[in-house]
Amino acid sequence: MRSLPLPLALTARLSPVVVLAAAGWALSSGPLAAPQAAEHKPAEEKTETQSASAPSTSTVSKAYSAAPAPCESVAKKTIESLVPGAKTAGKEIPSTDSELRRTCSWNALKGYDYRWLDVSFEVMESDDAAEKSYEAHLDKKSGGGAVPGLGDSAYSVVNLTTEDKQETREGVVIARASNALVMITYNGSDFESKKAPGTDTINKGAIKAAKEAVAALESDKG
Repeated sequence: MRSLPLPLALTARLSPVVVLAAAGWALSSGPLAAPQAAEHKPAEEKTETQSASAPSTSTVSKAYSAAPAPCESVAKKTIESLVPGAKTAGKEIPSTDSELRRTCSWNALKGYDYRWLDVSFEVMESDDAAEKSYEAHLDKKSGGGAVPGLGDSAYSVVNLTTEDKQETREGVVIARASNALVMITYNGSDFESKKAPGTDTINKGAIKAAKEAVAALESDKG
């Protein structure tokens, strides 16, 4: 078997530092919104002293207080199917706040066929903050569409890139469930044909991983 040099795009993907900066924390790329302001319905007029001194009794309800273990969020048989040859245990990327943001990665080159999968969770202060961050992510995407029945809202998009005549097709699924975001990144290349897997293959793979990750988040609730 002849030795094929990996293209620059893949070499960068295999670097843990670049993975952390470019892929691992895609969820954090969108601006985080401020916690939802407490809803206030004025009743009788209060004095200036009462308004200033009265303590706030409203609280922000959060469905999720911590991110689940990302490397355990996708079934082993799914990893074996989506990333042939990868260690099913995955590798968790270090986080500055593992209570709120966690990512796990799987990647493998089997023969000439390469696959990469990232699963990320981010827990925010409120549903409103998560909704605004979700919308900010969608503003950066184009050509995709909604994924019905996944969390409170979900969106998928697939893009094809070519570098040094080597194609790579990448699918991204972003889902919101209450005050948490789930992001899946799944891509692949064939280094013998220099072609990428089909759009349907990548999109369905990313959505399958997203459904399992959202289910893991919901089962970890409370």
